[in-house]
Amino acid sequence: MNGNGRRILGFLLAGGTESVLQGICNRTRSPREGTILVTPSLEAGLYDAIVAARAVVCGSGGLTGHMQSLCRGRGIPVLRVDEADLADLVGEVTLYLESASIVVGPEASAESEAGSPALDDLGSACAVIADLQDITTINASGPNAGRVESFFIREEFLCLALGLSPLDAMAGGPADITAYGQAIGGRLCGFVEALLPGQRLILRMLDLRSDHAADVTEIAPVAVEPNPEMGLHGARWLLGSVAYRDALHAVLSTLRKHLGDEADRVGLSVPFVSDETEFSQLRAHLDLPDGVPLSAFIETPSAVHATSAMCAAGVSELFVGIKDLVQFYLAADRGNHLVADSYRTRHPAVLDGVRRVVESARAAGTPVRVFSLASDLHHYLENLPTPDGYMMCTAELQQMLLQPHSRT
Repeated sequence: MNGNGRRILGFLLAGGTESVLQGICNRTRSPREGTILVTPSLEAGLYDAIVAARAVVCGSGGLTGHMQSLCRGRGIPVLRVDEADLADLVGEVTLYLESASIVVGPEASAESEAGSPALDDLGSACAVIADLQDITTINASGPNAGRVESFFIREEFLCLALGLSPLDAMAGGPADITAYGQAIGGRLCGFVEALLPGQRLILRMLDLRSDHAADVTEIAPVAVEPNPEMGLHGARWLLGSVAYRDALHAVLSTLRKHLGDEADRVGLSVPFVSDETEFSQLRAHLDLPDGVPLSAFIETPSAVHATSAMCAAGVSELFVGIKDLVQFYLAADRGNHLVADSYRTRHPAVLDGVRRVVESARAAGTPVRVFSLASDLHHYLENLPTPDGYMMCTAELQQMLLQPHSRT
């Protein structure tokens, strides 16, 4: 069915600062200010068209590509739809970021939510970043920038920016492993130098799923898994890699060598960890010095159940990964547009899980931070106990920093 009024479901690769936006489709590959760029795939040759666009709709791509990271840092929404649906995207369209959908033809912005949470509601704010530019963007956001206590980055993004192939490095000899760790450590040093006093940086250690690894690996063997999201990645993979342990020690040595005591401003976080046993095993496997804190991501139901035990096992801090938690609680693949209606960031089961994590962590005296899209924040503030802080992507957090007044 073609024509106005058709709703096309997709998958949000990068969010923005508005929950609903309208624009004219641009299919020319040339820059057209304020339009919706429509393209089969994101690629470097589209840079000028991407940065001029109000939003991008594409037919392929994942979360961690270079151009997706660029859009995320600049607050340009990216919606992936089936390639077969791209032909219908002509004229004016309306994007609904909360439901990850697009309607052909103009529509009233009925899905936007009333009420804007204030900066004071965020607690200890944490910015989820893709590159160094995101730190400078946040810290150039006026007097409220100091309210951002921490910046959070995935190791995979550092690899992309540096052109590194982590699995190839790990499959090499000691020199390759050390060179990889030194490159990551050197990049982190530049990030630390951009921090304001009192700010810190959290590195989420390598979490490269096999399907993503296959795109950036040339030498090392990569397993073919039927369901990579539930496969060998995160803490599971880290536990089996001696090479990564050595690379991580090279990262820490590089930080200490170049930053001295300032190296303590960089923290480490365990991705995709199941329970306290896995956490304790990984800490021992990595052979971290006693003074190095290790935080963890809560993004599976088993980790929710194990929150109290993980706190007792010595986790320094907890981060609640809403996007993965929704996926596993509701058995709805966040990359599958066919089940987009089932992927609900406000589902009662999900909120109950987050509530359990926050209450358990607070009872143990362990800091806990919850990720939120801007479109969900008001709902979370009303329906969840207060965590130590909220995590948001750079563009959405910047909008809150630029608010003229905070609630008192």
